[in-house]
Amino acid sequence: MSKPSALALDGPDPRLHPDAQDKYTKPQLRKLHDPSVTFEEYHYYALQTRAEETSQIYGPTTKTTGILSVLLPSKSAKGANISGTGSDQDGPEKDGIKANISAPSSHTTVSDEEWAAANRALRTASRGAIFYLTTTDILGPFGLPFAFATMGWGPGVALYTVFAGMAGYSGYLLYQVFLGLDSYQFPLKSYGDLGYRLGGNWLRFLFNILQGIQLLLNVGLIVISNGEALSQATKFRLCFIVCCLVWTLVGFFVGQIRTLQKFGWLANAAVWLNLMCMFITMGAAAHTLPNYRGASQAAGATFNNGISITPSVAGIYPPVMTTGGLPDTSNFIGSVSGAMQAIFAYGGAMLFPEFMSEMKRPKDFLTAMWAAQAFIYVVYMVYGLFMYSQQGQYSVNPSYLGIGPYNLQTAGNVFAMLSAVIAAALYGNIGIKVLYTNVFVEIFRAPPLTTTPGKIAWAALIPIYWSIAFVVAAGIPNFSGLTSVVSAFCILHFTYTFPPLLSVLYLSRRDALLNGETGFDPATGAIRRQDSGLRRFMRGFLGRNIVWNVLNVLYFLGALCLGALGAYSAIESLVSAFAENTTSSFVCKSPLDG
Repeated sequence: MSKPSALALDGPDPRLHPDAQDKYTKPQLRKLHDPSVTFEEYHYYALQTRAEETSQIYGPTTKTTGILSVLLPSKSAKGANISGTGSDQDGPEKDGIKANISAPSSHTTVSDEEWAAANRALRTASRGAIFYLTTTDILGPFGLPFAFATMGWGPGVALYTVFAGMAGYSGYLLYQVFLGLDSYQFPLKSYGDLGYRLGGNWLRFLFNILQGIQLLLNVGLIVISNGEALSQATKFRLCFIVCCLVWTLVGFFVGQIRTLQKFGWLANAAVWLNLMCMFITMGAAAHTLPNYRGASQAAGATFNNGISITPSVAGIYPPVMTTGGLPDTSNFIGSVSGAMQAIFAYGGAMLFPEFMSEMKRPKDFLTAMWAAQAFIYVVYMVYGLFMYSQQGQYSVNPSYLGIGPYNLQTAGNVFAMLSAVIAAALYGNIGIKVLYTNVFVEIFRAPPLTTTPGKIAWAALIPIYWSIAFVVAAGIPNFSGLTSVVSAFCILHFTYTFPPLLSVLYLSRRDALLNGETGFDPATGAIRRQDSGLRRFMRGFLGRNIVWNVLNVLYFLGALCLGALGAYSAIESLVSAFAENTTSSFVCKSPLDG
């Protein structure tokens, strides 16, 4: 009696015979990924949840208008406080509702309202917290000077602007799909859950694997960048591997933070630390010479066999050079790698479903997302162009490592390292949640993170996760090459490929449902459909949103092509780096000690 929802298209309705009411299973008794739950049921409860959030009948709420509520979020702004339910992340456990999603049979004594209230209590993050979480990205701004140096003024500005606009559009698509599928009865927790509800297990597995890889590599990238910064601050007296290990050990402690609400204020601090580092490096770049010693890691090393950064016999380095177009049309791979650095600035879309899942009012996400995207575009663009104008082909990735004078260099490194640790803790937080929920809970029936055993498991997983990131960092200490790999294989798809795909699947199903059908009956669980399979999907696809569906299909195909091109250039860049001995694994010498 269960519908195999592993297909992207709706199959025949499984619950149409007369005794459907006796066979209907309530949401709290369903498995985490139950194939018998239909799109109509997800959508019905999503609309009900959105109506409840709009009516604001569940306790005190905060004002949702005004830019100050985004930039200066209240620390006390937590989830709706329902009678009998706490608003903390661990609320269900405190109230005796231990929602062990690995064992739904334990929910037989939980009423419908208790189940909804328990899931409602898990949502504590405000839109201000989400704004800072989205802009916490330490790697985005400091990779842009390198990106502009590999693309030139014109192509760099044009591509970064296009990437910004499309990233905002993708964020809106994810927002629209999330609101149409998430509910208190069936909470949507991750990007993988979006894939499951619209495409089945194969899409969920694809999303979760890529998301896990990206988050792990992001942590590894921060271990590399902080290791390089620390080795630079110690004037290369401390072994590079030891420098990376120091930050791995720091991650053992900062990674113990479990909830996004608690991350909100740390993320707030990280944004201002980023800005301080940007101001310091801009001032230093304007009045001092570039870091010639680290020129082997500069953008100019990717063009003309590094001639533009190679000193003369007398030890004099070439002057700073900038170009209006591509600096060297014979090295197309280098320019594509630069474009991947620009895409890296918009890697937050992968976490948007996770952010919305912990918001007390997911509808507020759109304001936070647009504010964050505008901030990222304006601030990062100004920073990237200014640094490129001052350092040209000597732009290093990340850019704060390209400052010449030791005192200014160290000042920027300190702010960057502190901010990076916060960002790495955030990436690790989401990464471990994805791993724990989809592997340990679902397969091995581990306890949820809201229980005491789950908290102990979390504490044990943190060192393992950061240790793996350390191995990645030590094995591939080529920052630009590794960021290109992450951008091409993961970030680009989560930001530009998957959102239009999910939107087409969602709108086609929703519009098919709106064509005179009764939808889901919560009393009996019965569903009435006019048709099924490909015919039903095409009816929805060609419905009232046909123009947007066609545009999203074209958007999806274009992003796939760009991803393939980026993957090729990233792999070629890393192969060249290892072949030319500019990158070596597990060595004591810092990559910047040229």
